[in-house]
Amino acid sequence: MLFLTFIVIPVVLAIALSFTNFNTIEKPSFVGFMNYINLLTQDDVFMQKVLPNTFVYALIVGPGGYVLGFLLAWTLAQLPKGPRTVLSLIFYLPSMTSGVAMTVVWRILFSGNQSGYINGLLMKLGLINNPIVWTLDERYILPIMVLIGLWGSMGVGFLAMMAGVLGGDQEIYEAAAIDGVSNRVQELIYITIPSMKPQMLFGAVMAIVGAFSNGAIGQQLTGSNPVTGSYAGQLIANHIDDYGFLRYEMGYAAAVSVVLLLMIYGFSYIFKKLLSD
Repeated sequence: MLFLTFIVIPVVLAIALSFTNFNTIEKPSFVGFMNYINLLTQDDVFMQKVLPNTFVYALIVGPGGYVLGFLLAWTLAQLPKGPRTVLSLIFYLPSMTSGVAMTVVWRILFSGNQSGYINGLLMKLGLINNPIVWTLDERYILPIMVLIGLWGSMGVGFLAMMAGVLGGDQEIYEAAAIDGVSNRVQELIYITIPSMKPQMLFGAVMAIVGAFSNGAIGQQLTGSNPVTGSYAGQLIANHIDDYGFLRYEMGYAAAVSVVLLLMIYGFSYIFKKLLSD
């Protein structure tokens, strides 16, 4: 019932609204595929800024966070229980905080004056002479967003992979040692990874969904309005908010959300094929 209420019905309504012109006040009017046609042929911001930004962000933060999460889980699993628990909590903590709280910390680090920690360090090392206004320079916004995304990517997927690593059958490792597996790297390749494919698939899906649906980082980092800003840090999630809650073009926003859903499904399907038996 919960799946039907919070997943199926909203998806069906979004698909239905994507074929309409709806401003939240008047009755929706059917326009067919016009929203999708306009999105692909008329929306230059989406095609030239938002879509490339989203792919760059998602293709780095998604796989990057996934690989980092797995390697971190495997590394922590080699430690005693006490240190492992403390370090797991430390690495998981950023994902427990809100995106706003995470971004505030990084805005302090990348402050555009001499009091900013990054500027202060670079100036002390003699690498720059004047402070860099990081969050207002189009060249740096997306890389900073990627860095923040990687920092906060140790979420539920990380915990699932930690459980998979720790839940391995020790008898298999003992038998492998008898057969000639002599070090941790061989154990990782021949035993650990094949035995935890369900957890790895779950982690992959969570990484993909998180990477593609994230939009708060750029908005909070730049403090800009996506309508009037440079769009250097705008992702598809911001584009949906723009048209849905600022312009009140709910039909068009629904079409963008359907495209985002298809992208997430496509990448999830690819990972499922790669990690399935």
